Amino acid sequence: MKTIKEINEKIRKGEVVVVTVEEVIDLVQKKGAKKAAQEVDVVTTGTFGPMCSSGAYFNIGHSKPRIKVGGGTCTFNDVPAYTGFAAVDVYLGATALPDDDPRNKIYPGEFKYGGAHVIQELVAGKDVRLEASAYGTDCYPRKKIETLINIKDLNEAVLFNMRNAYQNYNVAVNLSDKTIYTYMGMLKSNLGNANYCSAGQLSPLLKDPEYRQIGIGTKIFLGGGIGYIAWQGTQHNPQVARKENGIPQAPSGTLAVIGDLKQMKPEWLVGTSMLGYGVTLIVGIGVPIPILDEETLSRAAAKDEDIYTQIVDYSQNYPQCVGSSLGEVNYAQLKTGKIVIKGKEIATGNLSSYSRAREISEELKLWIKKGDFLLTEPVAKLPGKESGYTFKMLKERPIIKKEE
Repeated sequence: MKTIKEINEKIRKGEVVVVTVEEVIDLVQKKGAKKAAQEVDVVTTGTFGPMCSSGAYFNIGHSKPRIKVGGGTCTFNDVPAYTGFAAVDVYLGATALPDDDPRNKIYPGEFKYGGAHVIQELVAGKDVRLEASAYGTDCYPRKKIETLINIKDLNEAVLFNMRNAYQNYNVAVNLSDKTIYTYMGMLKSNLGNANYCSAGQLSPLLKDPEYRQIGIGTKIFLGGGIGYIAWQGTQHNPQVARKENGIPQAPSGTLAVIGDLKQMKPEWLVGTSMLGYGVTLIVGIGVPIPILDEETLSRAAAKDEDIYTQIVDYSQNYPQCVGSSLGEVNYAQLKTGKIVIKGKEIATGNLSSYSRAREISEELKLWIKKGDFLLTEPVAKLPGKESGYTFKMLKERPIIKKEE
């Protein structure tokens, strides 16, 4: 048994043994889990894929005279931000679109620019056009402002993502006779392709499937800088079916994460246009897993062939919330580039970059070895299966209107 305090002391002394997921898999195959757990202190993970429930909040600073943007309007390069906080605090969502974007009126929509692109440009140090309007008050008399801003000018620029790093996800296919455009990419008709979105054996929550070490307050690699797990992410659902190794067989846990946008890098926060769907932000996340015991090491060493997910029809079953899985596959099968569904061999494609996820795990390993990154003790666990916490579908109820 080890403690995080003991591992941090080894980091400070330059004596820590830190390996990536790929390295620990090889080590377990050579030496076994018990021996590997005695040798290894930290295993690093990584994921780099589209994460829609992302965004950033800013304090834009007070102008002369002062303006109360709260309750008014605010745009960054014509992309609207939410202003319902206070005078000059705003939140820009990754999926926000300019008002004049045609969206899917011209189908499939191109969605050339949105909140995610603004965030990437700010991180890259580019100037962004800020426009705001207000109704004016005695203490905040100004009613309009137009100016260029830079991330260096902002008092606070904080990435705050409500749902990232999904623990497993569906394989998306299309059973219909027409091409469809989804957040899982373009899906060709009649099982023409199969798209998935996960780093598989590198993905953080698949390496600690029952949230024994990853929790609220865990320090992480976020967007090329340092961040923290702030809470369970939205749609967190630990109640799905799991294999004997504890790994969920369907979409399960999620993370809400936070970090200083000023420390981050544009290559790890990438604004992306998804044809026929919208704008999203590709986010780089890496989570260190402290190896405190043999069980933690064994779970971290799970291979792609040990991780299964469900094949789901996105033409009817997913949008209408009907039907069931078309079958189950593991990530080793997906990564061969083809799987068989209903007797048909289908090409697979990954929306998440495995090579970039590997880079993240290696970068985080380097930070720890150099002593630039200490581990944190989680202040609370993420809700697990035993907690009773579950994701609920919207329960629609009729609205009874009062008689006039």
